[in-house]
Amino acid sequence: SPAELKAASEKSCSVLRNLGPTIQWVESYVYDNGITCVYIAENEELIRKHAEQSGFPADRITPVRTVIDPTTAD
Repeated sequence: SPAELKAASEKSCSVLRNLGPTIQWVESYVYDNGITCVYIAENEELIRKHAEQSGFPADRITPVRTVIDPTTAD
């Protein structure tokens, strides 16, 4: 529900403030059966700490090696 998403976002932001500037939450994609979150982080451990302290599962962390978009074709 919108109220649950707001509460999760508030909790996440609170934990991020305590973890410091070496982790940034970019955005999250909410599906019917899960959520995928995008972070900029110094290391994987910070993402795991954020998940643990926020009370969210982090079933899989996948490092992004490069980004492409429509301008890559130019």
